[in-house]
Parts: sequence; structure tokens; C-alpha cells
Amino acid sequence: MSTAPEAVSARRGRVRAFLRLVMIEHSVFALPFAYISSLTAMFLADGFVHWDVLLLVTVAMVGLRTFAMAANRIIDREIDARNPRTAGRELVTGAVSVRTAWTGAAVALAVFLAACALLNPLCLALAPVAVVPMVVYPYGKRFTHYPHAILGLAQAIGPIGAWLAVTGSWSWDAVILGLAVGVWIGGFDLIFACQDVAADRAEGVRSVPARFGIAAALYGARGAHAVTLGLLVWFGLVTGAGAFFWAGLAVVAAAFVYEHGIVRPGDLSRLNRAFFTVNGFVGISLFLFALLDLISRGLTV
Repeated sequence: MSTAPEAVSARRGRVRAFLRLVMIEHSVFALPFAYISSLTAMFLADGFVHWDVLLLVTVAMVGLRTFAMAANRIIDREIDARNPRTAGRELVTGAVSVRTAWTGAAVALAVFLAACALLNPLCLALAPVAVVPMVVYPYGKRFTHYPHAILGLAQAIGPIGAWLAVTGSWSWDAVILGLAVGVWIGGFDLIFACQDVAADRAEGVRSVPARFGIAAALYGARGAHAVTLGLLVWFGLVTGAGAFFWAGLAVVAAAFVYEHGIVRPGDLSRLNRAFFTVNGFVGISLFLFALLDLISRGLTV
């Protein structure tokens, strides 16, 4: 029989393995834009940062993303087992059991719904709308060559929900930002999927690179990121953004140019740098510039 310290250590080990499974650190891709949305809504509403709302937005975002990643890993575990790149994932190796993964997913979903309930009635009412595409996405690669679009739709919900959390009402300004985020993430998912072309074709997994080739996927990603920049310009115009925001957008544009310069159809050796490093930089840098812009325009923190 395990002693109490051994039992505690085992539970901690399972928690750490689950956090590796859901790649909790990748929340950096979505949170900055939720903060941009929330803080812009607060600035336009009364000019003050409402820290309690911002905390609940953070909890809701991390909870929903954790649920989505856990569900994705559970649904895809058999596909992952047949792909050399993903064969080391925790559900495949047994480091995390399916039961533990479902438990973690359920807890994360409960946390998300609780945060929505504490925010306002509209957030709670629309919570299922946010959950559905998170579950549909992993199935997408089984019936469409464009699962990246489903992922983009799922991610577009974040900034829209963050605005609703602050105001309790619909905003087309938030939709513009949400579309920018969705197209951005869909674009870099096109890049990420290029590394699995051989395995996807062998297993019948559908994606743009598997169907149309790596070159087509990379051109599609470039187009998506050009559209992203256009949508961010639109968002800046309709919200009256100032100099700092536009400077941040210039930095993002430069990052996109760099990203697409280091990944080529015949050379995917720097794909992880493009996916993880550059896109993490895009979110964080634009958030910091947007925050400086809002403070310079009178946001009280």
C-alpha cells in the first residue's frame, strides 16, 4: 500500500503529465489577444482596468483551451500513435491514462463554465457555442481538407468572448479582432501541418498540405497572414488606436515576413522556430504595444 507522501507524489506526477499533454504554456498564443480585447473594451467603456473581470477572462480562456487540448489528444490518440512525430505523446506512451485525460478535461470545462457564470449571463448562455468547435476540430481532419479553418473559428471566439465578458453585449469591433486571430492561427496551423504530410497521406488524415502539397499550404499561410494584418488595421481604425498600436502592428508585419522567410517548401528545418517562437512573439509584442497605446490614451490601470 502506498504511503501518504507517495500518493501525493503520484498525484503531482499525474498533474504534471497532464499539463505536458495539454501544452499549458501554449496559452501564450491566445491570451494576449483576449487581453487586447478586454482592455480595449474597458477603455472604451469607462477608462478603467477591472482586474476582477480580467482575472475571470484569464481563467475562462485557460480553462477552455485546456479542455480543447485534452479533448483533441483523446480523440486523436490512435492517429498520434501511428505518426512518428506524435508517437511520444503522453496518451500514446501511457504517461497519462485516458481516464486521467477525461478527468482533466471535465475539470477544465467546469472551470470555464464557472468563470462564464461569474462574468455575466450572456457569457454563460453563449459558453456552449465556444465549446462546440473545440470538440469538432479534431474530427475535422477526418472529413475535410480544411480542418485549419475549424481551428481558426474556434480561436476567433476568444477575443469576442473577452469583449462580451467586459460589456455583456455584442460588439462588431470584437468580431474584427476575433477574425484576425482566427485567420492568424489558421495560417500558422497550415505551416505546422506541413511536417506531417507523409504520415497524413499514409493514414488518410486530411489537411491542406496533404491534399495540395507543402508549397500550396505555405502560400495559403502567407495569404492568411496578409489578411490578418488587414483585419488588425481595420480593428485599429474602428477603435481609434494610437501611435503605439501602429508601431506594434509594424513589428508584427516584420515578424510575419521573417516567419515566411525561414520556412520553404524544400526546407522545413526551422518550422518549429516559425511556429512556436515567432507566433509567440507576435501575440506578446502586439499585446504590449496595444497596452502602451491604451495607457497613453488614458486607460487607468
